[in-house]
Amino acid sequence: MAVPFRKVSNTRGRKRRTHYKISENATTTCPKCGEAVRPHRVCASCGTYKGKEVIKKEEEK
Repeated sequence: MAVPFRKVSNTRGRKRRTHYKISENATTTCPKCGEAVRPHRVCASCGTYKGKEVIKKEEEK
């Protein structure tokens, strides 16, 4: 089994990992209410998915 001859320094290891970055979530706009929604998910504000009402939202009184 191969074993490294020397320890990889912190700097060298961190230089190798500079491209491992977190990206922000992609969002689309809801066609009904215009709210920002993650793709392939029900809109939290109006309760629609692909133009159909999936979750009934109660009107605030």
